[in-house]
Amino acid sequence: MAKEKVTIQDIADALGLSRNTASKALNDSGNIPEETRNRVIKKAIELKYKQFAYMESEHIVTKVPRNIALLTENLPNTSHFGSLLISGLEKRISAEGYNLSIHIVREMDQDALALPNNFDIANVDGIICIELFDLKYTQLITDLGIPTIFIDCASNICYPEFKADLLLMENEHSIYQMTKQLIEGGCNTIGFAGDYNHCKSFNERWVGYHRAMLEAGLQVDLSHCIVDNDRLCFSKPGWLNKRVAELKSLPEAYICANDFIAVDMIRALRARKITVPEDIVVCGFDNAPESRIIEPQLTTVHIYSNEMGIKAAEMLLSRIHNPSQPYQISHIVTKPIIRESTPALMKADPQTV
Repeated sequence: MAKEKVTIQDIADALGLSRNTASKALNDSGNIPEETRNRVIKKAIELKYKQFAYMESEHIVTKVPRNIALLTENLPNTSHFGSLLISGLEKRISAEGYNLSIHIVREMDQDALALPNNFDIANVDGIICIELFDLKYTQLITDLGIPTIFIDCASNICYPEFKADLLLMENEHSIYQMTKQLIEGGCNTIGFAGDYNHCKSFNERWVGYHRAMLEAGLQVDLSHCIVDNDRLCFSKPGWLNKRVAELKSLPEAYICANDFIAVDMIRALRARKITVPEDIVVCGFDNAPESRIIEPQLTTVHIYSNEMGIKAAEMLLSRIHNPSQPYQISHIVTKPIIRESTPALMKADPQTV
């Protein structure tokens, strides 16, 4: 005797699937592969389950997967703020039914102004760019006419001509506050380490440092600053050691453009028998894991990376749904973290994370 009523369990049993998987496929909820979903719907039609009872199997419509492409020069490691950012980003777009594909933009691609080989423009609904700071390559991407958001960008972009949304962590005010506190704590000579032309974030950090110095009536002494081309720091091992060794005099403090530079700075100073914080104080930016491992622990600035990823996804989704809206330039707040590398600040404001 035939069953009077077909259940989801019947469909699941017929296909060797769990009831939960069959239910999600029928309701188009959860991360179910299209092939599985089509099998479940086909079987529901065959068994005449509820709303599928009067459908024919050839009427199954396969949804075209929606895809957001992430373009980056280097896939961020666990120490980089971008690692947590991508995690928050992926969760947010997945909730809206989008897949995230990652494409590495090699140096040769940038030189040739060519898109990565695995980048299929016909299958991209939106683009997210991380760590892409070449102005000409930025123009190539924005000229594609695909909704795009940059997380940080080239230092020399011109906003009225920049045809994409932009998301940055707050840079200027945190560094301004940190530099101002060092000055109020008695530091009269403060240097900056980092290529302020590397990216917009580094440039804004330089501006914050510069503003605090000028407001205090202090001269920015470029002989105390290490602002050479950023590529030298990465391409030549021991390069910063050599630069620090060449300095004829040292300031009382260094503001570094990120924690990677700050950690290298502490090591380079040690090579000159100069100790931190006894002889000189050092600050970084990013609150990377290394900032808590090195001795002394590093004063830095915390980035809310996961929240930045969620915000980037929301900005891009908004652009996809409303392509003609004005472009957005947004900053996510950051938080100075005072640690042992700046003992005077530690006494005044003992915030640690």
